[in-house]
Amino acid sequence: MSDVKKVAFLTAGGLAPCLSSAIAALMERYTEVAPEVELIAYTSGYKGLLLGESLPITDDIRKQAATLYTHGGSPIGNSRVKLTNVKDCVKRGLVQEGENPLEVAARQLIKDGVDVLHTIGGDDTNTTAADLAAFLAENNYELTVVGLPKTIDNDVIPIRQSLGAWTAAEEGASYFANVVAEHNANPRMLIVHEVMGRNCGWLTAATAVEYRKRLDQMDFLPGIGLSRMRKEVHAVFVPEMDSDLKQEAARLKAIMDEHDCVNIFISEGAGVESIVAQMEEAGEEVPRDAFGHVKLDAVNPGAWFAKQFAAMLDAEKTLVQKSGYYSRAAPSNAADIDLIKRCATLGADCALRRETGVIGEDEERNNELRAIEFPRIKGGKPFDIDIPWFNDLLASIGQPKGPRVKVNH
Repeated sequence: MSDVKKVAFLTAGGLAPCLSSAIAALMERYTEVAPEVELIAYTSGYKGLLLGESLPITDDIRKQAATLYTHGGSPIGNSRVKLTNVKDCVKRGLVQEGENPLEVAARQLIKDGVDVLHTIGGDDTNTTAADLAAFLAENNYELTVVGLPKTIDNDVIPIRQSLGAWTAAEEGASYFANVVAEHNANPRMLIVHEVMGRNCGWLTAATAVEYRKRLDQMDFLPGIGLSRMRKEVHAVFVPEMDSDLKQEAARLKAIMDEHDCVNIFISEGAGVESIVAQMEEAGEEVPRDAFGHVKLDAVNPGAWFAKQFAAMLDAEKTLVQKSGYYSRAAPSNAADIDLIKRCATLGADCALRRETGVIGEDEERNNELRAIEFPRIKGGKPFDIDIPWFNDLLASIGQPKGPRVKVNH
């Protein structure tokens, strides 16, 4: 018999196509094996925890949990709050001057009588939860923290597949399937599809593969200008691979000259170091978030790449489109729901046994689905550009494979 009486859920960070489904799967598992356990949800992530804002998950809600599988986003809300960034928490009015956010959060959990906290988020969310659990342990309060790995970048070490990433790739492909037709609106059109992925190119590459699967299922009529080549992916740029832009421009200009358009897929993190260096050299302030990450919307890598290539390709018009907000707010697809349910089932079972960690397929333990120890969880896992399916992608679009960029963890 478990001693767990009360469980809290919390979603944090950016959205991913798994949050709503993960909450549903956790509710279903607790209802199945421990219906007596009380469930609550802190609203807007760690912000709600600091402010003591939560909502009860009633029996009626638990009975209708399956409704959440059909929705994207997070019904309980997200925020980007780092409990160890005291200055930011004070600035946002989440704690008072002189207060320790970890202590404020701990007091709230104690006040609410929470035994288990499920954090659904990326590496920042889960490592923050580990900091909180460690703080409580030092103060003789037993809190079991079990995380679920949410990030469409698929870049959490040592987790093989993060929740929501498959769906994001599929949705990004759907997004570009419409955007690509914009080449009909103007001669010599350059279209840049910027895909989310701060440090990891997995999502960009996977989105390109999913999009090309769609092309494989389509019929074309080249005689009237409806050729596959005009809708093709002509280049893919990811942070882990260095590309000779002048060499690529020469290849792409030949495509532009023949087909009147060029379509590029790029990770939002590709080229960021070069852009930041230029900004700092010019004396410009580089905007960063509470975790110290460069705000990618502000530095705008897609626009930077588009500017470089537009001149070299003699593009008459350039269109930069970002699929991130479209893809990350989608409901989970079937593949993700299957993974989410397996992770949530193990997550709830581990919580009831008072086992902490982040649930995922552990790449360093033969991809075993297990509660991975918090100290081993890190962000910034690089995309393996030597993986066969990525090499097949580059070969099929005629793009030379650039050298690997050194990635620091």
